[in-house]
Amino acid sequence: MKKVIYLFALVAAIFTSCNPLDDINEQVDAIPDEPNIGVFEYTLIDADYERFDLGFGNFGSEQQAKDSIPLLLEELYPLYGEGSSVLVNYDLFVGAADGVSDFTGATTYQLTNADYAATGSDAFGFYPNVDPTNQIPAVLDTQIANPVDGQLVLATYKQYFETPVIGLANIYQATFPGDYGSLERVTVTNPDTASFGWTETASNVTGNGFDSSIFEQLTVEEWLITPQINLSGQSNVVFEITQEIDFLGDENLIDILVSTTYTPGGGIDPADWTAFDFDKNAFGSLTSSGDLDFSDYDGQQVYIALKYSSVGEDEDPAPDTGDAARWRVESFAVKAVGVSGDTDSKGEYFVYDGGSWEEAEDVYYLSDSDYDSMGEGSGQPGAFNNFSSSTPADNYLPTFLSLEYPFAQEEDQIFVIYKYFSSNSGLGIRGDFYTFLNGSWTKSESVISTSLQFGFADGEWVPDNTIRYTITGSDYDYIEANYADVVGFESAVSSMANFGNFDRRPSNAAFWSNDMILTVFADLLNNVIAPGAEEEQKYVMTVDIYDGGNGTEDFSLIKLEGEWVYNVD
Repeated sequence: MKKVIYLFALVAAIFTSCNPLDDINEQVDAIPDEPNIGVFEYTLIDADYERFDLGFGNFGSEQQAKDSIPLLLEELYPLYGEGSSVLVNYDLFVGAADGVSDFTGATTYQLTNADYAATGSDAFGFYPNVDPTNQIPAVLDTQIANPVDGQLVLATYKQYFETPVIGLANIYQATFPGDYGSLERVTVTNPDTASFGWTETASNVTGNGFDSSIFEQLTVEEWLITPQINLSGQSNVVFEITQEIDFLGDENLIDILVSTTYTPGGGIDPADWTAFDFDKNAFGSLTSSGDLDFSDYDGQQVYIALKYSSVGEDEDPAPDTGDAARWRVESFAVKAVGVSGDTDSKGEYFVYDGGSWEEAEDVYYLSDSDYDSMGEGSGQPGAFNNFSSSTPADNYLPTFLSLEYPFAQEEDQIFVIYKYFSSNSGLGIRGDFYTFLNGSWTKSESVISTSLQFGFADGEWVPDNTIRYTITGSDYDYIEANYADVVGFESAVSSMANFGNFDRRPSNAAFWSNDMILTVFADLLNNVIAPGAEEEQKYVMTVDIYDGGNGTEDFSLIKLEGEWVYNVD
């Protein structure tokens, strides 16, 4: 019984003692500090997942559950201590169906202008009448060195909706967040703050040096650098950027720079770069710059960098004079005269099999036009051509598949692979496995209900695999059958069989010692109760006893090095 329970009996001392508080303290200190022991079961509810800031209503891993749940148990069971346990039921995300990771983890190859030209399109994408599935294997033969049987590749490409016409066409284009991963990010200062400098959002990349948590500008310098852009044979090249610049003081803090000598991964040498003149007053909303003259670089191999920097308040001679703009970039492109037209961004999976690249079966990669077909307004997949927590794939894909495959047959199956934007990890690739059942497409379950047990030990709730087990009549029968004639067990087993309990009186001939109890419990666990128990599995065995009166007694065991021993922790 906890000391707090006794306080009610001691209140009267206040009225009968000359020094009542001293008397109460002395009496409380004399009370044995024995904890309340309880065994409970609890199932997490929606509010619990919200408390853990889990937007999906489940844990992403068992370890995440082990780390989070003890904080909740402290609040739910504040009056229980050593020896208490709680079995917690919760939902666990177990990942996508088998096989999905093969597609989401596959190597991605993005077709280049040269690839399109080599296949006869002679443009910046496949013509509408070209079947990419027939053309891409030849590209992969050239571009993928030393493939092995079973190797899987996602080939991404562009295809014109209509036959292109002569006009300005993109030689290079970066659209965000989709192309963010293809640019090199170089941090010059403030490397420990990943949320500052350049970060990707659901609709752009943003340069930022303002820490809203402390309401201060920080000193930051970070660059985004393109791969090498080949302008050989090009003339009258132009550059266009769609951007928004807010809160900018010193215009020298942000720049678009061009280099013909940069070496990727070789570090930033300012001497290699030349500033490109562009409008730094595009504030308030995302605005296109229009076509800017880039002809100084006609015929050359160039790199383009977006340099974001800001100045912290402590770097200035006077307080409150820091300078940290917010620079949002939706896209930028280098263009020259050529064929032009609207394109769709697509992808197909190919597997290397028996010396050739073959189209992978039963898999569908969503194109930009697919997202657009699900709605292009705010909060719809086509707004940014991806799914996210606010536009879950589950809400759209069953309907999409029913329209894409109107003649699907019962138990048809397909992997659906798509782009997903996460505020924690940015834009990535995810997938689901769907089966056509009872007239509709159904996703394979990726969340399961499971449980973890927690025990109160050394002043805190910790994950605990302890199983509580009460000895039953059949267990007594097993002990009698196997130990009635074992030397030293005869009297104890006979008494157990007659009275249905263990005699725990040391002076009695039928006394069950701790060693005897361990022997029979280990036998039961190995051969009856838990023959396949793993290392460090714990059991609390409850048995009826007689020690001058009827009662029960608990014995805690643990399996160590293949043997059951008493758990003395």
